[in-house]
Amino acid sequence: MDIWIAVIAGIIGYLFGSLSFARIVTNRFAPGTDITKTRLPISNTEMTFESDMISASSVRVNVGTRYGCLTAILDMLKVALPTLAFKLWQPDGPYFLIVAAAGVIGHDWPLYYRFKGGRGESPFIGGLLVVDPLGLIVSNLAGTVIGWLAGSVLLLRWTFLLLIIPWFWLTTHNPAYVLYAVVANLSYWGKLTPELKQLFFIQKNGGLSTQEELAGDLAMGKKLGMFLDQYGAPALVRTFLGEVKR
Repeated sequence: MDIWIAVIAGIIGYLFGSLSFARIVTNRFAPGTDITKTRLPISNTEMTFESDMISASSVRVNVGTRYGCLTAILDMLKVALPTLAFKLWQPDGPYFLIVAAAGVIGHDWPLYYRFKGGRGESPFIGGLLVVDPLGLIVSNLAGTVIGWLAGSVLLLRWTFLLLIIPWFWLTTHNPAYVLYAVVANLSYWGKLTPELKQLFFIQKNGGLSTQEELAGDLAMGKKLGMFLDQYGAPALVRTFLGEVKR
């Protein structure tokens, strides 16, 4: 591995990742809107879930769904395009993996905005679209199944990020791929940890008691939560046992 190409790959990936399309899209389509602090009231409680992540999710909540989707697509592209360029230029080297990992880090801690960024889910997906699109599909399908089996919106949404690590090990046996997945996961979960602690605190104190409330209040898709409450594996088992007891 050429150390200088690796350094250049890291710098380019980080600088592209540091582009905050959440800010750019908001300033273009909803100037004056504050997306630096998102507050979501929790149903049937006086509690509020607060997030200071500046991401596609904050744009979706504060500006609108279509602008949140636009932001997510742009966040994918800002990592996918430089990753693809390095993969085409140096297909036999690990440099495109460095670009993809650095892109997630740049998104989470952007140089241009005093290191205040998002979580990195969209940039992670953007990198995977180039690195291993099949792995992205398989890990998402597996994560969906695990989420359904557990009846959990959170597992359904996030498990694929962790599953990509064993997927790379099983399919490539290449430490570079595994290291890329580990670094991207560490960056993502490092930024998400404060929100997870807040989420668990809310649930511990009686909030978000159903998947419908969790998905609806946290803007993850209320209908998805309703589906899991009714047709997730735990719900179906409870329904079956109830019918048997009759």
